Amino acid sequence: MRIIFFGSDDFAAHHLEHLLGSRHKVLACVTGPDKPQGRGMKISASPIKQIALERQIPCLQPLSLKDKSIVDHLKSYEADILVVVAYGRLLTQEILDIPRMLCMNVHDSLLPKYRGAAPVNRAILNGDKETGVTIQKMALALDAGDIIAQEKMDIDDDENAAQLRMRMASVGAELLVKVLDKSPDGQFPLSPQDETQVTWAPKLTKEMGKIDWHAQAQSILDQVRGLQPWPGAYTSYKGKMLKVIQAQISMEDKANYTPGQVIKVDRNGFHVACPDKGLLIKEVQPEAGKLMPAGSFVAGYKISPGFSF
Repeated sequence: MRIIFFGSDDFAAHHLEHLLGSRHKVLACVTGPDKPQGRGMKISASPIKQIALERQIPCLQPLSLKDKSIVDHLKSYEADILVVVAYGRLLTQEILDIPRMLCMNVHDSLLPKYRGAAPVNRAILNGDKETGVTIQKMALALDAGDIIAQEKMDIDDDENAAQLRMRMASVGAELLVKVLDKSPDGQFPLSPQDETQVTWAPKLTKEMGKIDWHAQAQSILDQVRGLQPWPGAYTSYKGKMLKVIQAQISMEDKANYTPGQVIKVDRNGFHVACPDKGLLIKEVQPEAGKLMPAGSFVAGYKISPGFSF
């Protein structure tokens, strides 16, 4: 099939690479404009543009999808399919109508659950044990298109959102090519979504990262896991932000400690009391500092039992 690929990040790049290794032909890529990234705010191209340049594939970076010249340019490729993966913008109806067959999207949840921008994060934040990838026919409404295929996945207990999302990228990329291979005539199986089962996964906010030590230990652990890589779960240490990167439920007795107090320090890190259990903090990042093992933070910052976050 002749494909135009829309995407922006590493998740999308994994799908593009898999498509380029298949028998299908990627005619062009569409991605966002170059933008400042990292601490140095250096202007950088998206992973999609980088792949397109390496493979000598035309790459469009429109500021607006409503621009008539962009629409006409896309029409000129006479594509069978538009594949959209983590592109970050809603497509207009005029663009949805361009391909000969349909527009297809890879979404990282089991639709109709978790429509929206942050489905992987929300699944972990909510303590889900299962998620999956959906291939859907795109509609004008957000993530509301008919389902073409789905594949379920377990969520590992110690897996954070960044790790899970990249594992989902492999599953999604394989499922995408399998779907394209099985329907060369464009006759894809379509199942309408059950609108009574819709849930939403809105964008994350920085405020969501603040740890409330009066919450249950598992809830805080899910917050640590679910908010990677951004905004990250954080607490306050002497008036400055301390990000908690990795943690696990602690078996230490917290009977004599109030929520937020350090129960114990050891070579693995520091154990903090929650109302029900303790939480072992294993990796942290001080404000304006680098990631470090929590054991090193304890040694350098002189954390001791009884200290309160």
